[in-house]
Amino acid sequence: METTGARRSLTGLLLTWGVTRLLLLLVVFKVYVFPGPDVTSDVSVIYQDWYNVLRTGTFPLDDVTWQYPPAAALAILSPALLPSLDYTSAFFVLAFLADLVVLALLVYAGRRPDKRLRGAWVWVAGVPLLGPTGYARYDVMVTAVAVAALLAGSRHPRLMGALAGFGAMLKVWPALLLLGVRTRRVWAAAAVTVSGLAALFAVTMPGAFAFLTFQRDRGTEVESLGSLVFHVARHHGWGGEVQLNYGSVEFLGPWVTIVSTAALALTGMAFGWLLLWRLLATRFEAHTMADTAFVAVLMFTTTSRVISPQYLVWLVGLAAVCLCFRASRMGVPAVLVLAACFVTVLEFPLWFAHVVASDPLGVTLLAVRNGLLVLAGIAAARVLWRATVPKPAAPLPPDEPAHPQEASASS
Repeated sequence: METTGARRSLTGLLLTWGVTRLLLLLVVFKVYVFPGPDVTSDVSVIYQDWYNVLRTGTFPLDDVTWQYPPAAALAILSPALLPSLDYTSAFFVLAFLADLVVLALLVYAGRRPDKRLRGAWVWVAGVPLLGPTGYARYDVMVTAVAVAALLAGSRHPRLMGALAGFGAMLKVWPALLLLGVRTRRVWAAAAVTVSGLAALFAVTMPGAFAFLTFQRDRGTEVESLGSLVFHVARHHGWGGEVQLNYGSVEFLGPWVTIVSTAALALTGMAFGWLLLWRLLATRFEAHTMADTAFVAVLMFTTTSRVISPQYLVWLVGLAAVCLCFRASRMGVPAVLVLAACFVTVLEFPLWFAHVVASDPLGVTLLAVRNGLLVLAGIAAARVLWRATVPKPAAPLPPDEPAHPQEASASS
């Protein structure tokens, strides 16, 4: 009976994945037009322009919207693997294949004795909740690398380190996968991978690290947690403006620098909390690495001055890995992330014009989405702390005589 139930669950999982991904492909290939701005233009315009520059053997040095580590060039160049398709179509096919790889990894892991398929269901449900954004950015490819790294875990430490290092050279955030790692071999493999790739790109392609200076003058992106200050302030005479700046729609004007600095301070506080946790944690189980990565990325995403919709793909992938483990208690934070995905597709692309206009609908959507992420971060951090940090021992009560007669006799 148990085997039959497992087969039915797997069949339902695969059917759901197939139907939802078919719908996603129909949308990104514009068989059906998704309401709101065309999110696929990043691929057909921005990515393809970068592709044309990268093919010449250099990074896009004159484009400040190139804000990625050097290995991101591999993702942008990857459609060349499918020469029979045009660039945009090839990119969507590769995004679909990356999605399939994540599913296969989660299903394989979920069928092991100490794991379950609940994590695969999180992935199957979460990606389509974001609409076409999931396939219209290269974040699904990065997430596939991160999921593979975490599932390699303690069984294959060098592989995990190499994948985490490679992921960090694709889009920085997979470096956070190492926070819950205690095995030196993982850190060593990650360091070797990062150093090797950095040296390779520095020698072979000019401008490999120009991206480090391209974010210096960014404002506060209109979907970030800090942006809520300006969405409200616009209704009370704030004199700033909304502009397309450094590849995203941002607030520019008075007080923006202060709010952006406050966001950096919050990120610093999150890092401080993670450092304190790392010093005090003593109970590490098989799922602790995944739980820690989920908490860290949640914290850094929520406190960032930019919360782009595709960032939710990272969180869905990490939540899925957490829930692969039977012992993980990240169920509530994962559900909050899935809810945030649904609200995200409402604010972008569906009603993004309302967000840019800071009208009541747009502000409400942002407040709900960002509030869900904050709650998910707090809940996940609480679960991680309680599962890994021992409670301080209660002080022993002072010795008391067992009977009143003993007290009077001793006196």
